[in-house]
Amino acid sequence: MTLQLIDISVRDRQAHPRLAGRVTGHVRAVLSETLGSTEQTHDLAIPVWADVSADASDADIEMAMMLKAADIIARLKANIERPDAG
Repeated sequence: MTLQLIDISVRDRQAHPRLAGRVTGHVRAVLSETLGSTEQTHDLAIPVWADVSADASDADIEMAMMLKAADIIARLKANIERPDAG
C-alpha cells in the first residue's frame, strides 16, 4: 500500500479566542492511496494550530499551518506502513 499527499491548502483560519499569538484552523489535504491495483482518493480536513509572531505574514501563517498538517500526515503514514500495523 502506498499513500501520497497530492494537494494541501489552508481551508480556514482564525485567531485563537484566548491564546494570543496562536492561530487555529483546518488544512485540506488530498491523499492518494494505492492498494494493489485499486486507487482511492481521500479528501481530509485536518484541524491544526500554530503559534505565530505578531508580525508574521499571511504566507508565513499558512505555511506554518500546512507544515503542522504535513507532520500529522507523516505520522499517520508511519503508523499505517509499520510492518506490525496489522
